[in-house]
Amino acid sequence: MKRSIPTKRTTIYDLAELAGTSASAVSAVLNGNWKKRRISSQLAEKITRLAEEQGYALNMQASVLRRERSKIIGMIVPKYDNRYFGSIVEQFEAMARERGLFPIITCTRRDPALEIEAARAMLSYQVDCLIATGATDPDRIADICSAAGVRAVNLDLPGSRVPSVISDNFGGALELTRRVLANCEREFGEKAPLLFVGGRGTDHNTAERVRGFRAAHAEAGVAVDETLVLTCGYAPEKAENAMKAMAEKVDALPRGMFVNSTISLEGVMRWIRRSGHYADRMPHLGCFDWDPFVAMLGDHIEMVRQDVPKMLDAVFEIIDSGASDLKVIQIPPIVEQTG
Repeated sequence: MKRSIPTKRTTIYDLAELAGTSASAVSAVLNGNWKKRRISSQLAEKITRLAEEQGYALNMQASVLRRERSKIIGMIVPKYDNRYFGSIVEQFEAMARERGLFPIITCTRRDPALEIEAARAMLSYQVDCLIATGATDPDRIADICSAAGVRAVNLDLPGSRVPSVISDNFGGALELTRRVLANCEREFGEKAPLLFVGGRGTDHNTAERVRGFRAAHAEAGVAVDETLVLTCGYAPEKAENAMKAMAEKVDALPRGMFVNSTISLEGVMRWIRRSGHYADRMPHLGCFDWDPFVAMLGDHIEMVRQDVPKMLDAVFEIIDSGASDLKVIQIPPIVEQTG
């Protein structure tokens, strides 16, 4: 009878040999102390990459015994110049301090390389937990945190390695689309499809909002042509250019629109003002985002306000309870008329 031999577990000594350095240097990198040891960022990057490739998982219990809690909590965010993310940052800081934690926050501009760089910098300061908000690759960040023995939670965009807290994007988009369709039918006397503008079709939130957008149309018995879904990105310039390009191909644009964020709404409104396309009557708009100043645009717009307090309550409940199951918690957003 052949005896099965268990696969040898990778140790810090194996990683040290692969990296061409000492075990203590490997330990410092994985524990987030490499800057204090004056280890180069190139070596830290190499060790972290090797740890990921070798499937190395830091012994959490031993890690806790070796170091005291720093009581530092980190967060990365994709934008500051947006009321939604600004609100997340402000309330996160307050809630962290209420718990005796010191918050560190940095903006990564939706740049995957900056996200990884920021996560590793946070670990070098020995954060006890890292909140990845709107990260383009949350699983990569979760893996880096796991290798260093640090907890991570995803916020806004979900991942598959750690718990996630997000808005109910499908439900919010479904209700918002219903309202804009009803507003258009009431004013213009006909059922007609809306235009979807903004966001990236590859990210979870936009995909779910498009799904809710389509479901509301199907519910109303209105067909949606693929050309009416302009997932052109979030930048105002991209939304403006997408509107311009579409207007050059058709005689008239739809009388109603679903705009994926206030960032995209800026580009949409800029194009409307400059083009004069809706000079006779403003279209009905729905925006999956919220800003009180949008009320100045008139009463032809409804907005979705993501419930930031409840989202952050859920994040800190995960942190406080030590929960580690890979669930995605969806918080219903609030749909409200601005006018």
